[in-house]
Amino acid sequence: MTDVTAVTIPINNPFLEQLGIILTDWSPGYAEMRLDISPELGNRTGRIHGGVICTLMDAACGYCGLYTPPGEPILRSLTLSLTTNFLSSCDGATLVAKGYMARQGRSVFFSRAEVWMDDVELLATAVGTFKYVRS
Repeated sequence: MTDVTAVTIPINNPFLEQLGIILTDWSPGYAEMRLDISPELGNRTGRIHGGVICTLMDAACGYCGLYTPPGEPILRSLTLSLTTNFLSSCDGATLVAKGYMARQGRSVFFSRAEVWMDDVELLATAVGTFKYVRS
């Protein structure tokens, strides 16, 4: 396990919480999430399952477009499209996902994400299109 001294921000997503994903940095146009690796997240080759990496990229891409200051109404979105590229595979302790806003409209936003192993090895990238869900 990696020692993360950053404050954990409430993620308010039961699926991500069940996986153990934590939101460690969140600001306008940026989201960073971490997931400590465990054997349960592996595939048949003993490496991290691609679905786990895709989940992290989807979440980071989505959350980077949902930041609101404390006390403001929360934003929600749905994924319209997510295109992924797997670049590498390696062993390590913690997956780090970083999401960046590319363009934001009133109802749709575009973002990109990267997943790193221990903040050292780039494992995968993604680009996504997301639609805001209005209450």
